[in-house]
Amino acid sequence: MTETPEGGSGPSPARCFWVPADDELYVDYHDREWGVPVADDTRLFEKLTLESFQSGLSWRTILGKRENFRRAFAGFDVERVARFDEADVDRLLGDAGIVRHRGKIEAAIANARACCRLVEAEGSLAAFIWRHEPAPADRPDTLDEATLRTLTTSPAAKALARDLKKRGWRFVGPTTAYAFMQAAGLVNDHEERCAARARVEAARTDFARPA
Repeated sequence: MTETPEGGSGPSPARCFWVPADDELYVDYHDREWGVPVADDTRLFEKLTLESFQSGLSWRTILGKRENFRRAFAGFDVERVARFDEADVDRLLGDAGIVRHRGKIEAAIANARACCRLVEAEGSLAAFIWRHEPAPADRPDTLDEATLRTLTTSPAAKALARDLKKRGWRFVGPTTAYAFMQAAGLVNDHEERCAARARVEAARTDFARPA
């Protein structure tokens, strides 16, 4: 997530440039969740799905609707979403609490089915995802605002998007894949001056990569 949220009031001295200090929901997301490594398949599927819905919109819009998305998509239980049918598509298109985009809704259901096949082949979504973690040598030397404003994808994100597409996933291009990698902790893109950066790096150090 490298956009500046709508209504942002400038950078906080202790946070990344994109966090408006007067938005409690955004501040909490940044401070407690963004960049913390995730190994749970349900939460990874949720993050991938929400990043797909974010395409063309602000992340703040998606974040504000996240609880509605969780309710509408059965808590992002992959097997349950994979069983959604046309009646569910119609139900979701009528749900004002989420983003009512037919292509993205149908892609989320198709992606759940693709995820079930991936889990059967690879053991878990987490194991597959974390194989795409970039090596330290492939990361930028400096993580400041100027760098992060232009850092919207990477070779690892392009590889992840390509591999997901081969397995039948939709609406997960290189930019979406990189935003997902930022959110799920495959990279630590908190600014070097950000107070959360050290906490996230410690969490990544202690994190047991899924095998």
